Amino acid sequence: MTDPVRPPRAGAASRDRMIEAAIDLMRGSGLGGAGINEIVRASGAPKGSVYHFFPAGKLQIAAQALDSYAAGVHAFIDAALSSRDDPAAKVRALFDAFARRVEEGGFRRSCAVGTVCLDLDDETDPLRAVLAAALDDWATLIAFHLDLGDARRTRAMAQAVLAAIEGSYILCRVHRSSQPFRDAGTWLAAAIDAPRTR
Repeated sequence: MTDPVRPPRAGAASRDRMIEAAIDLMRGSGLGGAGINEIVRASGAPKGSVYHFFPAGKLQIAAQALDSYAAGVHAFIDAALSSRDDPAAKVRALFDAFARRVEEGGFRRSCAVGTVCLDLDDETDPLRAVLAAALDDWATLIAFHLDLGDARRTRAMAQAVLAAIEGSYILCRVHRSSQPFRDAGTWLAAAIDAPRTR
């Protein structure tokens, strides 16, 4: 008698491999580099399984991959910010964590959300809501951890942190150095520590 659980596991493994391949491809070269054929090749999944799991095609794979990626980044940001107590130290820890992340990727991987944002056009516009939700979630998480005592100031700082993360990825890839993340963390931490001017 065959194990009734085995086929779903095998199918789920193929689906998961395709999601992971799509994430990796988008981190490397945006949506343009994450075509169906590239995802099949990178995942090793049977091509027929693509339309079984993703009947709407490339945009459906991309949307689900971006959702999965966003959840992983949420956990990554949360862990880094939770490792310290005061806001400035939290920001330094976050940017140090991103510096290590870009080093581990050999300076060939950026944020999948950021790379896909650059690919948005009329055809890919359905992904805009997924991307906006990810960025808003991360900004909200960062603001929760920073809590500078004023909601508007806290949200503005969270947005600045997020913008610096996305920009640092670009600089790190161009210069093949993690220093842009470390510099951004130092400057933003100093801005948090600086006395407020009225």
